[in-house]
Amino acid sequence: MENAKQQTGVPENAFRELKKGEQYEPLMSPDRTYKEVTVWSVLWGVLMAVVFSAASAYLGLKVGQVFEAAIPITIIAIGVTGATHRKGALGENVIIQSIGACSGMIVAGAIFTLPALYILQDKYPEMTVNFMEVFVASVLGGVLGILFLIPFRKYFVKDMHGKYPFPEATASTQVLVSGEKGGNQALPLLVAGVVGGIYDFIIATVGWWNESVTSRCLEWGQVLADKTKLVFKINTGAAVLGMGYIVGLKYALIICCGSVAVWWVIVPAISWLFPDLVVSAGSSSVTASQASAEQIFQYAKSIGIGGIAMAGIIGIFKSRKIIMGAVGLAAQEMKGKGKSDTAVPRTQKDLPMKIIAIGSLLTLIAILLFFYFGVMEGNLLFTLTGVILVAVIAFLFTTVAANAIAIVGSNPVSGMTLMTLILASVIMVGVGLKGPAGMVAALIMGGVVCTALSMAGGFITDLKIGYWLGTTPKKQETWKFLGTLVSAATVGGVMILLNQTYGFASGQLAAPQANAMAAVIDPLMNGVGAPWALYAIGAVIAVVLTYFNIPAIAFALGMFIPLELNTPLLVGGIVNWYVTSRSKNAEVNRERGEKGTLLASGFIAGGALMGVLSALLRFCDVHIASDAFKEAWFANPLSEVASLAAYCCLIGYFVVATKGKK
Repeated sequence: MENAKQQTGVPENAFRELKKGEQYEPLMSPDRTYKEVTVWSVLWGVLMAVVFSAASAYLGLKVGQVFEAAIPITIIAIGVTGATHRKGALGENVIIQSIGACSGMIVAGAIFTLPALYILQDKYPEMTVNFMEVFVASVLGGVLGILFLIPFRKYFVKDMHGKYPFPEATASTQVLVSGEKGGNQALPLLVAGVVGGIYDFIIATVGWWNESVTSRCLEWGQVLADKTKLVFKINTGAAVLGMGYIVGLKYALIICCGSVAVWWVIVPAISWLFPDLVVSAGSSSVTASQASAEQIFQYAKSIGIGGIAMAGIIGIFKSRKIIMGAVGLAAQEMKGKGKSDTAVPRTQKDLPMKIIAIGSLLTLIAILLFFYFGVMEGNLLFTLTGVILVAVIAFLFTTVAANAIAIVGSNPVSGMTLMTLILASVIMVGVGLKGPAGMVAALIMGGVVCTALSMAGGFITDLKIGYWLGTTPKKQETWKFLGTLVSAATVGGVMILLNQTYGFASGQLAAPQANAMAAVIDPLMNGVGAPWALYAIGAVIAVVLTYFNIPAIAFALGMFIPLELNTPLLVGGIVNWYVTSRSKNAEVNRERGEKGTLLASGFIAGGALMGVLSALLRFCDVHIASDAFKEAWFANPLSEVASLAAYCCLIGYFVVATKGKK
C-alpha cells in the first residue's frame, strides 16, 4: 500500500517499445481499486462538457477559431482537486477529462458540417433545419464513434505500445502525473508551460513577431514563388514544436515527405504542365498559371484525401483479424461462452462485446428511423442508401482517425468529411435524390459521420491516457456516452442561438469549415463532378507506400495538412534526435529524452491554454495591439526575421533545459 502511494510517475517504459517478454505496469496497479467514477468526477466532467462545448462552438463559429479543450480541462481538474485538497484523485481526474473532452470532439464534428444547412437555407428557402436534427445527428454520430472504436482499443493502446507517439495523450498524461506529484517534481512542466504559453500568446495576441516564416520574406523567395510556385513555410509556435518532439523524427520525416511531394513537386508541376487548369472556384475562378502556391495546394490536397481514404481501406484489411476476433468474441458472448470478466485485469476490461454489438445495431436502427422520418421524407430507398453509406464510411475511417491521432495528434476529419460529402452527394444523386433535399440529406449524413470520426479520434487519446495511468477502460467507455449527450445538446443549442442572433449567411459568423462544405456540396447536388483523378492518384501513392512498408497514413497526412504545420514537426523530431543521441551514455540520453517529453508537454499545454485566452480576447474585442499595427508589421519581412530569431531562442532554451535534472 505504501509503495503504491510512493509511485507518482509513469514507468520509464511508458513511451518506448517493450522488450521481448517485458510488461508495462501502469501508475495505478491493476490489482487495486481506485476512485474513478464518483459524484465528484461525473459532475465536474459534465460541467466541463457544457462549458467547453459552449465555448468551443461559440468561438469556432463566431470568430473561426477552434481550440483543443482536452488539456485545459485536464489542468482545471487538477486545479480544483488541489484547491479542495482531494487525495488519491488521479482516477477521478481521468474521468473528468474523459467526459469533458467530449466537448471538443462533438464541436469538431458538428461545426464542420451542420451550420452549412443554415448557410444553404439562405439560398434555398425551402430547406428546413431545426434543433432536433442538429442534436440527433451529433448524438448518433458520437455514439457510433464510441461503439466503433472500442473493439480497436486494445490494438491501438496496448498492442502498439511505444510504436505510436500519441502527442496529445502524452501531454495530458504528463500534466496529470505532474499534478499528482506536486511540488518541485512538477516544476519542469510548469516552467515549460509558462514559457510556451507566453511565447504563443505573444504570437497570437501581442504580435511582436510573425506566426510563420516563409521564403517570401526574401526578394528571391518571392520571385521563386511567383514564377515556379515553390515556397517554404514553417510555423514557429511553441505548441507545434512540442508536438514535433513527441511525434519523433521517424514519423515527422515521413509526414514532411508527404508535404514536400505536394508543395515542391505536384504544385509546381500543375502550374507548369496545366497552366490553364482552373484550380480555384468560388466568387472568382483562377487558372494554375495565375494562382498562388496556396491556391493550387487547395486543389492538389485532394490527392492527400485519396491517400487517407486508401490508407483507411488498407488499415481495415490489415486489421481484419482484429475485426473478425471482435465479431467472434461478440458471437461467443451472445451464446454465453465469453471469457469470464473476472479473468481480465481491471486495466484491460472493456464494455462486453455483446453490448457493443447490440449497441451498434440499435444505433444504426436509430439512424435509419431518423433518416426515414426526419431527413429522407419517408423514402425507403434513400433511407437505406444513407444508412449503409454512414455505417460503411464511419467504420472504415474509424481506424484512420485513430491512426492519425496516434501519430501526429491531428485528426484529418475535414478531409474525411469532404470525402463523405462527395460520396454521399454522388450516390444520392445516382439514386434520385438531388437539389435542396439532397443537400440536407448529404449534410446530415456528413454530420453523423464527421462527429463519429471526431469522437473516435479523440476517444483513443482518452483511452491511451487511461492505459498509461491504469484506469478502467470500461468506466471511461460507459461514461463517455453521458459526455456525448450533454455536449451534443449544448452544441445544438449554441448553434441555433447563433443563427437566430446573427444568421450564418449574414457574414457576421466566420464558420469557415461549414462555408467550405456548403461551397462543395452545392455544385455536387447540381451535377458538377468531383476530382476523382486526384483521389485515384492519392490512392495509388498509398498502395505503393504500403508495398514498401512506409506508413501511408503519415505520408497522406503530410499531403493534406498545410506545409507550415508539418515542417515544425520535423524540427521537433530533429531536436528529439539530437537530445537523445548527443551523449555516449545511453542512460543520460534516456533521461534527457524523458525530460524533453516533459518540456514538450508543457509547450503543448501552455499553447492550448493561451489559445483559449487569445480566442476569448478576440471575441471580447480586446486588442493588446491594434489590427492595423499587426497587419502592417506582419507585412514587413522583418517580422519574419524576428520570428525566426525568437524560434531559435525557443529551441535553444528547450535543448539547454533537457540537461537539467528531472
